[in-house]
Amino acid sequence: MFCGQSFSMKIILNGLWLGSFALLLATSASAYERLQGPTELLFCDTNQAQSGYTLFGVGNRTYLLDLQGRVLHTWPVGTNPHLLENGNVLDASKDDPSGFQGFKEVDWDGHTVWEYTEKRADYAPHHDWVRIFNKKLNAPTTLYIANKSISYDDAVAAGGDPQKVSMEGGQMDAIVEVDMQGTVIWEWCFFDHVVQDLDEMKPNYVGAGKTIADYPGRINLNMPGKPLRRDWLHCNTLDYNATSGHLVINSVQGELYVVDHDGTFIAGDAKASTAKAASAAGDFLYRFGDPARYGQGEPPKILENWDNATTGDKQMGGSHHVSWIPPGLPGAGHLLVFNNGQYLYQRTPGSSILEINPCLDADGRDTGKYVNPPVAGYRRETYDKDTHNQPRQISKQIVWSYRSQNSHGFFSHIGGSAQRLSNGNTFICSDTEGHFFEVTTAGKLVWEYINPVTRDFGTVKVLSDALPMVNSAFRAFRFAPDFPAFKGRELKPLGTITDAFAQPPHPKRPPDDNDPNRGGGRRGGGRGGDNPDARPPRDDQRGGNRSQP
Repeated sequence: MFCGQSFSMKIILNGLWLGSFALLLATSASAYERLQGPTELLFCDTNQAQSGYTLFGVGNRTYLLDLQGRVLHTWPVGTNPHLLENGNVLDASKDDPSGFQGFKEVDWDGHTVWEYTEKRADYAPHHDWVRIFNKKLNAPTTLYIANKSISYDDAVAAGGDPQKVSMEGGQMDAIVEVDMQGTVIWEWCFFDHVVQDLDEMKPNYVGAGKTIADYPGRINLNMPGKPLRRDWLHCNTLDYNATSGHLVINSVQGELYVVDHDGTFIAGDAKASTAKAASAAGDFLYRFGDPARYGQGEPPKILENWDNATTGDKQMGGSHHVSWIPPGLPGAGHLLVFNNGQYLYQRTPGSSILEINPCLDADGRDTGKYVNPPVAGYRRETYDKDTHNQPRQISKQIVWSYRSQNSHGFFSHIGGSAQRLSNGNTFICSDTEGHFFEVTTAGKLVWEYINPVTRDFGTVKVLSDALPMVNSAFRAFRFAPDFPAFKGRELKPLGTITDAFAQPPHPKRPPDDNDPNRGGGRRGGGRGGDNPDARPPRDDQRGGNRSQP
């Protein structure tokens, strides 16, 4: 059974009946390459799709949609919206995930009920945050990622290579926790957990007879090819596990890190909390993605025939979202990662979703404690000859994965999110193309939607060839009907976005750019990419294929 808009809408596009194109979408769940197509709801199987509501933000507005793609509610924020159980939305104060000064929480009616601004000159909030319930305080708090400035002198004093560290210094990500009064009560920073093998007279030295490989719980300050600079690790996701009290932090460089929050937090003493987080108690409990970074895995390399390369033991590239699968859901306690698939040296890159059990050992047993991925080992994965991709080493801790059979069908070079649903399906946001979809454990498509809000053309029913991210949406999530935020609230369909919330083309664009049928559309908005050298500095810094073992 299909739900949503009729695919027999009478729109003529380049002399073709759009309904025939839409019928193709409705009758086939296969990935395809196309130069133009309809936006909004493409496909819905009500028998297998998770019931509930889809939430995403774009252009300073957050939308809540039903399964038919109709708007039920909106909020006047829309960067990386976090829907809270009370119906409020916590979001950035500026429509750019790459950088902003603070946060704003609005209630169901759009009124601002809480604000926080980072006033410290050396801290630059960016990308992600999470509202948690701090059990030791018996109160809600907010954790967020911020780039913390590290001077050249401080980096060299800590053992950084004076020939390679940027003369302007650099930045390392910190995780900052504030209470509802806006007071910093805990802080964890990568700079407190570095190791180096360059200078035995400096702090953080590996020690006699030891190497970087002996310190998987710390990060190499002199990482080969990546000397300290601005936005050094570019962390972009933060999630909290209320059961373990642990945080997981994702870096676009292709690694994720687990650290202990609750075990390093001391109620009522922010100074002592930060000091404990900076101690060995705050070292990584687990890391996943690229063990060669700490000398324990095979690094990527160019093969003798330099037309080919190997990924080595590197598992992720350009990754953008990691979350703990919550209790009560299939895979509870595992990590779910949106792996963009950048920098993995494949001829035809494609994104994937990875489900990781960090407690598996080499025999596939769940040990109940974190196991270093190289200890768990790897298996060889091969690909169809028509993909032109080389075989890869895949971690045995990956217990489920999804990727489209045609790499062109699912590939987001930045952004994105993945969410496990209560029916076992996985809900995915592919940021670059504003593409939201839901798949079963077997990789079957059961719901698909294209964001119609563009930064160049306004709100469009048909999107033609355009540069990436013209209709991007950073993340999207599905909420069950019984989620507490909806209790006692009347949710009536208000129409689709294109019908009831149409927006005109960007007023500053020249006339030709307003034509959605014109190829080569321009990228709008202020979204920065994830290559820190490829985007301008922020204002505050100036000067369906399932794989299962």
